[in-house]
Order: sequence, then C-alpha cells, then structure tokens
Amino acid sequence: MMREQIGGAIVLDKPLMKTSRAMCTMVRTRLVRGGAPRRIKVGHGGTLDPLATGVLVVLIGRATRLCEQVMGGTKEYLADIDLGRRSVTHDLEGEAVEVEGVRVPRVEEIREVLSGFVGDVLQRPPRHSAVKVDGRRSYALARAGEGEPLEARRVRIDAIDLVRYRFPVARVRIVCGKGVYVRSIARDLGEALGTGGMLLSLRRTRVGRFTIGQARRPTALAARLGQADLIPPGELGA
Repeated sequence: MMREQIGGAIVLDKPLMKTSRAMCTMVRTRLVRGGAPRRIKVGHGGTLDPLATGVLVVLIGRATRLCEQVMGGTKEYLADIDLGRRSVTHDLEGEAVEVEGVRVPRVEEIREVLSGFVGDVLQRPPRHSAVKVDGRRSYALARAGEGEPLEARRVRIDAIDLVRYRFPVARVRIVCGKGVYVRSIARDLGEALGTGGMLLSLRRTRVGRFTIGQARRPTALAARLGQADLIPPGELGA
C-alpha cells in the first residue's frame, strides 16, 4: 500500500486532563514513526473537553473526510452532577460555590425534570464554550467579562436516565445527538429543582457504533503505528 494512502481510525479512551488535540498529535507521532508521511492528516470525530474521559474516535488520512459522518453518530455519556454547588463554567473548571439552604430533591422530582429534557429541544450552550460569537470564542468573551448569554439551539436528546442518586450527587446516563452540552443539562437541572447544578465528571461511553469496550488506552498503543493498527474507513459508519 502506498504511504500516502494510509487511512482509518483508532478509538481511544481519552484520559482525564488531556485535550483531544493532544491525542491526535500523539497518534500522528506514532504513525510517522511507523513510516507514514509527516504531513498525514489526523483529526477526531467529536471533541472531548480535558475534564471529560472516554471514547474519542481519531481519524487518519483519507478517513478524515468522514469526520461529519462520525460526529453525527449517537453519543452516550455517564455524568455525575452536583446538586449542592454551582460554578460559572457549570463544571470544575470554574470555582465551585456551595448553595446555602438547598432543599434535598426527591428521586421522583429529578426524574420528572430530566424527562422534560428529552426530545428535539432548545438548549442554551454555556458561555464558557467554543461557540463563536462575531468571530470570537464565547469562552474568551466570558473570561474577559464580555458577551451575553448564548442563544438556545435545537438539539436532540434521546434519553436521560437517573442511574444513581445520593444527595448531592446524581449520576445520569444520556443518549443524544451532536451539539449537546452536558454542562447545560447540569445547569438546567439545578435551575429547575432550585438547587445547585454543576458537572463533576463526564465519561463518553459511545460514539455511533464505537463503544468504550472497544476503546484503547493511549499508554497501551505501540510506539509505531501502521495501517494494520487502524480500523479501515469502510467500517466507520456511524
């Protein structure tokens, strides 16, 4: 096979505090060691924030053209939401502030609120997000004390299930389409309940047909990668 024809994907279990871009750089380095061209294209099928872990589909070479197809696949997440605290970023990136006098919500109340988030719904992205406003990232405006709350956007949420609850932490399983901000779900849940609402942890367990059981830890990858280590482009249907 010609070197420039290399292409496919690697499904990684992205570690905590690593960026999606850093994972792509790591894969490119190992491909080059294995003989791939230095300018080989490497991207991913849907970013994960540094504070999130789980399934990251890294696309290589000619498979990068399938980015939109992979990103359009259904996602699944496990999220721990703190109902006792809030932060400006709606996660642990911002300073967490205790909410005084919070009434402890019942399981039935939480489930009822979550059921209202299911369907084709309008969701307001966090101000500390990568959404562009007049050519600038919203998080940059927020950090500079500029900008306004972002307009709500239509997203698809297929299911939200309460997996475990012991106040103040509620663990939820989310099945959704692209563009959903789980931090916004945490914020909106807290607002609806009259409690705190911030994301403590987030783990993506599926992207399209790729599950966490198929994901490889970066530390387990060989120092040199080649075509034989990749999922072929024809098997990347979301």
